[in-house]
Amino acid sequence: MAHGKHRLIQPPAHSRIARRISLLAVGLVAMFTLTGCFGAAKITEPFNDAQRAKEFSGPADVITMPDGFSNLATKCGPGGNRYTVAFHSDSPYAAVSVVADPTCPK
Repeated sequence: MAHGKHRLIQPPAHSRIARRISLLAVGLVAMFTLTGCFGAAKITEPFNDAQRAKEFSGPADVITMPDGFSNLATKCGPGGNRYTVAFHSDSPYAAVSVVADPTCPK
């Protein structure tokens, strides 16, 4: 070899591809594991709130918005009030609104 020139030794192409596939597989498993542990928790978790005297479990009207926008659910509740909750996917945050609605029974 000439002075100052070094030849780089690289692993065979199939070895690099196998390593990339392995890293991708590990990353996907980690992502799905974390998503499974945390992503759907809002839907599947039991009620962890204060004790309730009554439960209004009737159906709600659900409005599904295009991707990137919050979905919402609305229903009549006690006292002639309309309860609306806007939520975005499995985010732990939501916006809640309670307004008097003459169309809701008192």
